[in-house]
Amino acid sequence: MDPQLDVSPTAHSWLGPPIDARPLFVPEHAALIATLRGLTPADWGREAVPGWSVRDVVAHVLGDCYGRLARHRDGHRGGGGEGHLEEPAFAPGEDLPAYIHRINQQWVDAHSRVSPAALTDTLELIGGQVARLFLESDPAAPSLGVSWAGADPAPMWLDSARELTEYWTHRQQIRHATGQGTDPDPRLLSVVLDTFLRALPHTLRDIAAPAGTQVRIHVTGPAGGTWTATAGGTWSATAPDGGNWSLAGPADGHPAVLVRLDAETAWRLCVRGIEPADALTRAEIEGDHQLAEAACRIVSIVY
Repeated sequence: MDPQLDVSPTAHSWLGPPIDARPLFVPEHAALIATLRGLTPADWGREAVPGWSVRDVVAHVLGDCYGRLARHRDGHRGGGGEGHLEEPAFAPGEDLPAYIHRINQQWVDAHSRVSPAALTDTLELIGGQVARLFLESDPAAPSLGVSWAGADPAPMWLDSARELTEYWTHRQQIRHATGQGTDPDPRLLSVVLDTFLRALPHTLRDIAAPAGTQVRIHVTGPAGGTWTATAGGTWSATAPDGGNWSLAGPADGHPAVLVRLDAETAWRLCVRGIEPADALTRAEIEGDHQLAEAACRIVSIVY
């Protein structure tokens, strides 16, 4: 669950200790470019996610990088993205997931004529600029909302950690599509898991429980850790949406439920690479199975 930042307590204390993902953008970007440079021409056409090829996913990542530079470095207010929705506008009756999926598809479609080599060269340049941008960012500053954690606006430490998980997850999708397994590097995976598990209080927000009730998730392996959400108390006073769960409560009590997951199951659950029912069959559960089912509804992407 390292590295973490020494940031003064804020209204987001219920999210747990701040994470410092900033130094990891450079190695993550280098790993992505190395992966892309190693692909064969046939690899670029393989399906990485339903409806998108490897080439489409790379075009999407490039769009994310351009959007981040436009908003946070250049002050450009056109375009969209989670937490910044002035342009383009929502379509009638469109919710946030549908909006995000639509504008992402528009970007990918617009780049359908860009070759894999050109995408890689451009991403190497633009992604490097994004890595430097995050490295120089103020982790305590307000930033884009993170809807799946229930934080809007979110502190920059959470926004940047979320962005790292986006790049890491897309790289794993490319690796899996081309016959490679998940990158086990614990430097990156541990921070990805720590970020994903910050969705736990938001996941439990509608679960009523006596103050002091604890739900604990333990992820095994060198990149794993333990996260304990506690109901009620002063630690949850700033939680949004009427939720009363917090990662800032005491973590040394006896939990109402302990859910053990391996790292592969945990990260894939959080991005819906597997469904909650599948994760539950792989989990070791001690205690209240209803709370375990609630915890395994966690999702750490716009879904």
